[in-house]
Amino acid sequence: MKEQTGQAGAPVTVIALGGHAISRIGDEPSVAAQFERMRATVEYLMPVIASHTRRLVITHGNGPQVGNIMLRSDLAAESGELPPLPLHAAVADTQGAMGYMIQQCLSNALWESGMHIPVVTVVTQVIVDENDDAFDHPTKPIGTFYAEERLDELRSRDWILMRDPQGRGWRRVVASPEPLEIVEAPVVSMLLQTGMIVVACGGGGIPVVAGEAGSLHGIDAVIDKDLASALLATTLHAAAFVVLTDVERVYLGYGTDDEEGIDLIAASALRRHHLRGQFPAGSMGPKVTAALSFVENGGGRAIITSPECLADALSGRAGTHVVAEPQDHAA
Repeated sequence: MKEQTGQAGAPVTVIALGGHAISRIGDEPSVAAQFERMRATVEYLMPVIASHTRRLVITHGNGPQVGNIMLRSDLAAESGELPPLPLHAAVADTQGAMGYMIQQCLSNALWESGMHIPVVTVVTQVIVDENDDAFDHPTKPIGTFYAEERLDELRSRDWILMRDPQGRGWRRVVASPEPLEIVEAPVVSMLLQTGMIVVACGGGGIPVVAGEAGSLHGIDAVIDKDLASALLATTLHAAAFVVLTDVERVYLGYGTDDEEGIDLIAASALRRHHLRGQFPAGSMGPKVTAALSFVENGGGRAIITSPECLADALSGRAGTHVVAEPQDHAA
């Protein structure tokens, strides 16, 4: 059996798992089903880990999960049995539960493969500006999709709802301020130096505001996990930042007769396409924004691809690669 303690001196790669990596539309909304989906996702991470060429940080979203926690909280509060749960605490709950899920599934797969690499989850706070305009204009969908017939009922709970651009119904939306600083980034860095695989920034991180003398206080919001992951990757001086989604690459004219996949592109060219409205806010837009944030702030290479193509993408054979100036596909 192989002994492996991780690659303490290797380049850092941050991989942001999309929501579909843990729970897909149509899946049974149970913990058991999420574990099953996560075990399948972990298999796409294993070839990357087995290459022993990079240190890994894994981040993840929490949109469906945090919405379900808040729904449970609302129902319990309406019954008079329990006080309502603040949204920032619900994000913390998802970090623990989903981090446990990822950590256990990945640890089991590593053990079965003979690679004894520790996996650890870090409860991660992210500083935001309490005066961010996002608090006046909620846009971040959480929870499940609802039929139009339930709108009056849901609005009676003081929910703000938005129609899904893909026609799947209505979803609750909450504030999503810009991430400014990853509080636990130094801890993540220290753990990486010991050769551990780190799960961090779950659900975009727990949103906090900085008070006097450096004190931190939670604030109700859900930070975009791709933007927070890009900030973490930048802070860690990562060589690569990978955003996993449900398509193999980014497309221009997606869904049209003129659809064209992007293999390798300069950040400046991608930003021009973005400004022209090529990437809708409800789908690829946030992922493109995160990739641009990483590269334009000195990051090495951003890759957008699917879990199935992860290993090939890191070898330059798949995915969309965003760089400062195009040279080659290797990450």
